Amino acid sequence: MALIRAGQPADTCRVREVNLLAFGQPDEGDLVERLRERCRELLELVAVRDGKVVGHILFSPATVSCQERTVKGAALGPMAVLQAYQGQGIGTALVRRGVAMLREQGCPFVVVLGYPEFYGRLGFGPASRFGVDCDWDVPDAAFMMLILADEAMRGMSGRAQYRPEFSQV
Repeated sequence: MALIRAGQPADTCRVREVNLLAFGQPDEGDLVERLRERCRELLELVAVRDGKVVGHILFSPATVSCQERTVKGAALGPMAVLQAYQGQGIGTALVRRGVAMLREQGCPFVVVLGYPEFYGRLGFGPASRFGVDCDWDVPDAAFMMLILADEAMRGMSGRAQYRPEFSQV
């Protein structure tokens, strides 16, 4: 298994490479860099095997607003694992560690746009089940939410707002 640890400045180039190789395009790496430059409230983790960064996950602030109340939570993404290391539990370990850390910090929810087959195994379900949608025209099953604090999210529905950097992808 890989060591999961906080991302460090020395990981920057390797994280970009992991995202480029995993996604086959520079957009996700560009997003990570823009978020690092403009947002102080990030949770960034890397997976290291044999001294090499082989996976990466980023959580950034997101909100859900309903009438006069706004709840601040987290958006998961991007998350990438090098192809040679996929299917070995590294992505699962990154998500679980990040979610556990967010729960400890009192984060009430996490949203993600991703594969229902993968994230569903980790407790995520369609955000529409909670009355939450997003800015993008995506399949209902692909926009998911995990509630970490039932009381904080009670009665909340509306649009999940990601950081503006996500609209630049």
